[in-house]
Amino acid sequence: MLVAMIDMLVGVFLRYVMTWVSATFNLPSIRFFWVEEIGEYALAWLTFIGAAIGIRRGTHFAVHILTERLAPPLRRAITAAHYMLLVAFGGLLAIYGWQVSELNSQSYSPALDLNLRWLYLSAVVGGVLIVIYSLAALAETLRGEDVPHGHPG
Repeated sequence: MLVAMIDMLVGVFLRYVMTWVSATFNLPSIRFFWVEEIGEYALAWLTFIGAAIGIRRGTHFAVHILTERLAPPLRRAITAAHYMLLVAFGGLLAIYGWQVSELNSQSYSPALDLNLRWLYLSAVVGGVLIVIYSLAALAETLRGEDVPHGHPG
């Protein structure tokens, strides 16, 4: 998150301040085309890892108004099904993320000349983490332990 924020601040500074300074004092322009690519990489990694952490902490949006009225065994079954679906989703994300990263393994970003595989591997890492955290929550649910639902503030 810090990398993305600093990258965006640097981009704004270069675009508006340094472009004005260069134009005003007739200096060579500063190239800042790399800022967008760093932002893309940071956002991709932040999104997938953040989604997995949200699953582990139980902070994703959920409406518990219906499930809290159900009998505990039925509530546990619905929660277990929920985590099984998340395991399947994480697995699909990792598998297809790997395929996309392999397809792009010979492509490079135009500004930084980084292999695009690194961008798409964020989906693989996020998918694997989603599977791990969902399996841990599923195990807790099946043991009858409370799975975190997040807490306000």
